[in-house]
Amino acid sequence: MAISMADIVKLRQMTSAGMMDCKNALTEAEGDMERAMDIIREKGKMVAAKRSDRSASEGVVVARVAGTKAYMLCLACETDFVAKNKGFVASANDLLDIAVNNDAADTDALMALKEDVASIVTQQSGQTGEKVELAFYARIEAAYVTSYIHTNNKLGTLIGFNKVISEELAQEVAMQAAAMAPVAIDEASVPAEILAKELEIGREQARLDGKPEAMLDKIAEGKVKKYIKENTLLNQDFVQNNKVTVAQHIASVDKEATVVAYVRFSLND
Repeated sequence: MAISMADIVKLRQMTSAGMMDCKNALTEAEGDMERAMDIIREKGKMVAAKRSDRSASEGVVVARVAGTKAYMLCLACETDFVAKNKGFVASANDLLDIAVNNDAADTDALMALKEDVASIVTQQSGQTGEKVELAFYARIEAAYVTSYIHTNNKLGTLIGFNKVISEELAQEVAMQAAAMAPVAIDEASVPAEILAKELEIGREQARLDGKPEAMLDKIAEGKVKKYIKENTLLNQDFVQNNKVTVAQHIASVDKEATVVAYVRFSLND
């Protein structure tokens, strides 16, 4: 049967698929618009399957604050060209809408909304011809939360505080975390396996430096303290004034305030 240009344009507007893809889908569906949309989606699934072994190393990071909760996710693709496409960015925000509206606690909870999430991911894969996947998702909750997305849209942080503070201070801390990539908030929140690894590295470095065996543990402990200083958010030197730590800077504005939640994601890590 003949397929009208108007129907092809309509299907393109509804799916953002290519003109020929829309024409072929309508022809296969014998003009049935809903069936044609299903075919476009199915094509997306086929593209996704073909691309499953490809690396989705580009993408866009989006975040949102809703009351005392903050959400962040990364929708990944293969090329920066696609990552900057308005439709792709809109799809990332559509996924974020689903996360916020369902208050998804973590990646598993978000992926449990399989039909909604898979539909968006599959559609983008079909439209772009690239591997598309949900690369990251996190949610935090605290008395006061803020988010920061770097200008390249590939790096973001979520920070939670124990009380309401100024947005200026909150953004300073969020930008610090983005720039300095701390592994944790403070020493107590550094994973035990990381501390154990750093301790062993410190011992081995001291041994290679020819230090006596009896001194290895003490030297290694000193190196771990330095690691904690440089790699935990509250103990890091504040980038805007390296004469104080982040904790001291926060206290200079509000003595009762501190960071209680922290998430960072970067596509370049």
